[in-house]
Amino acid sequence: MSAIAAWGRLMGSHAAMTRSFNAELQRASGLTVTDFEVLRRLAEEPEARMRRVDLAQAVGLTPSGITRLLDGLQSAGLVRKEACESDARVTYAAITPEGRAALSAATEVHLAALVALFGERFTAQELGTLVELLGRLPGAAEGERACTEVATA
Repeated sequence: MSAIAAWGRLMGSHAAMTRSFNAELQRASGLTVTDFEVLRRLAEEPEARMRRVDLAQAVGLTPSGITRLLDGLQSAGLVRKEACESDARVTYAAITPEGRAALSAATEVHLAALVALFGERFTAQELGTLVELLGRLPGAAEGERACTEVATA
């Protein structure tokens, strides 16, 4: 198989899975996959917050894209904006208790959808191989904590 075929299949699969997971999450919790990922990343941080610019990079959004997304999450009470005491130019996004509750509820739905999707298509051994192969791609390590439970499920 050529590199372009692998790329095409990866992109097609990503797009189809994102549409499916978005529909499932929005129906069950009102969150998008990107909302979920933002909340997950914030919840995993030791201080439950990240610089907005770092968060944008982590989830693949532009600075204006993360601002729009965080504005919506802030309006919903799921995140709050925090100032940096040492540098007025820096602002943080922090998850709220309501954001943690929404993330917890959405995680159950999302994990069940992931287990169903992969379980219908792969054996446990194949899934392990897929995780290993995808782990070789750039940026894959950044999503490892999100995949730990699914890989063992």
